[in-house]
Amino acid sequence: MRRAAAFLALLLCLYWTRAQGESGGLTENDITQTADQSEYQGVKATICQTNVTPDISAELKELRDMVIAHSVELRKLEQENTAIQARLTASEIKNAVLEARMNASENLVKELQRENTVLEARLTITENVVEELKRENTDLKARLNTAENVMAELNRTDTVLEARMSSTELQVEELKRENAERPKVAFSVGLTDAGRVGPFGTEITLKFSKIFTNIGQAYNPTTGVFTAPVRGAYYFRFNGWEMYNTNVAGIGLYHNNRRLTLTLDKVVNNGYATVSNGFVLQLEKGDVIYLVLPSGWGLYDDANNENTFSGFLLFAM
Repeated sequence: MRRAAAFLALLLCLYWTRAQGESGGLTENDITQTADQSEYQGVKATICQTNVTPDISAELKELRDMVIAHSVELRKLEQENTAIQARLTASEIKNAVLEARMNASENLVKELQRENTVLEARLTITENVVEELKRENTDLKARLNTAENVMAELNRTDTVLEARMSSTELQVEELKRENAERPKVAFSVGLTDAGRVGPFGTEITLKFSKIFTNIGQAYNPTTGVFTAPVRGAYYFRFNGWEMYNTNVAGIGLYHNNRRLTLTLDKVVNNGYATVSNGFVLQLEKGDVIYLVLPSGWGLYDDANNENTFSGFLLFAM
């Protein structure tokens, strides 16, 4: 027990001696320590002076070496701690910078996210506009196709109309040529202004001397004969009038030498008699048409033109 106490006292003495050797003596701060610390140091000196014995010198030396080694180790640990603190401070500074950069990056990310949201909204609007434009474009294409179809139909109709117009114009030109080439034949004549004609002992060809119309000069007033200038269909009409009592008014129509009709009426009771007739005849070129007054029959004509003979070409054949 005494040996342990002596060892503890010696250890305290060595630690105090080492502390003085490292610091080079007491400093002003050490002097200003409390009275308890001074008393503690005095006790340690007393223990060192009274309890050191020769048989523990080797242990003390070993303990001193251990204390020195621990002091060196402690100093090394303090230096490492200082370096670690410096590195920690640098790391903290670097971490603060990184945190600042991270905050800036996060703010930038948030700003980019907001901008992205705005861009997405604008993109959605743009896509909707594009879809609307596509629909409008589709409608316009459909309307354009319809318009093109209508235009094509109008062009076809126009082509047909032009063809029909051309055909009509050709027909008109053909009709004009035919009309220009077709003989123009028409006549209308009156018998006489002299009054009484007949009766005669034989039949005579009536010579209508009053010319109202004689287009084509196909009627000859000297002979009283119409001669067909072309082959075709002709229309003829005649009228006769008689005013003497008991006399017969009669006219015969002849084609070449053949009588086609004999039209007659008799005056009674001091009145008058009229006759008329008409024919459409197909004549060859050179055929003749004329009117004949039969034997014993009479007619009466004056400025009132009661007796007439007319005819015209319907169409050439």
